[in-house]
Amino acid sequence: MKCQKCGQEIFLPFRCQYCGGYFCSDHRLPENHECPRMDEARMAKEEKQQIVVQTPKSYEHTFTYPTLEPLKGRVYFSYKEIKHLTVATLLVIGVGLSLVGFTYADYFTLASFVAMFTMSFVSHEIAHKIVAQRNGLWAEFRLIPISALLTLMSIVSPIFKIIAPGAVMVSGNADKRTIGKTSIAGPATNIFLGTTFLAATLVFTGYSPLFAPVAYFNSWIALFNLVPFAILDGLKIFNWDKRIWALAFATSIALAILSYLRLQ
Repeated sequence: MKCQKCGQEIFLPFRCQYCGGYFCSDHRLPENHECPRMDEARMAKEEKQQIVVQTPKSYEHTFTYPTLEPLKGRVYFSYKEIKHLTVATLLVIGVGLSLVGFTYADYFTLASFVAMFTMSFVSHEIAHKIVAQRNGLWAEFRLIPISALLTLMSIVSPIFKIIAPGAVMVSGNADKRTIGKTSIAGPATNIFLGTTFLAATLVFTGYSPLFAPVAYFNSWIALFNLVPFAILDGLKIFNWDKRIWALAFATSIALAILSYLRLQ
């Protein structure tokens, strides 16, 4: 049989599901043989692209992104995202309680510590989300099953502690600058919070045992995420602007040292 487009003799022809013609491998696609039912073919192709599945590397997990057109400049939360954030917050609260137990003198102080501890994690993720959505990207928080499980184990483990139940998933077309700005938003938020709580230990000296651990915790969230490796924020920031990365990394180191000294 011959290809109906180029006339090449073919042993196993491809049949077009739209026009019914037979073609060689080079002209089997509707757009390559000027299919008379091209509109149908395009419509079918668009329907198949209603969802986009990102194939992860070995250290990532699979996640399905919707193709809904984001509203640039608007910050919004979906019902599903709120559910995931709620579960993540409860897990972080559990880890916070496991760190301090009931060593504080009163429940108000204990609740204050847990609230500040939890705010440090949530603020980091929300900062990523806000910057991404302000730049017209789709961004929502999602639990990561293995990370959520490790965070849950951290509640009961006396030694092993990890606080990373999930992350903000981002989808859309973005250049290095937008990716860098989105990535630095989280660590920058923790540097700001850590500096604020460190200053509070100097102003409200009586509450230094309460504020110092939170300042130290924020400094380490920033420092860890700024490491330029794998999926961490640091690598994206480093690829965008090495000077900004160096400044943020040095600041987080200084904050970690100063807040550690306040713990002593």
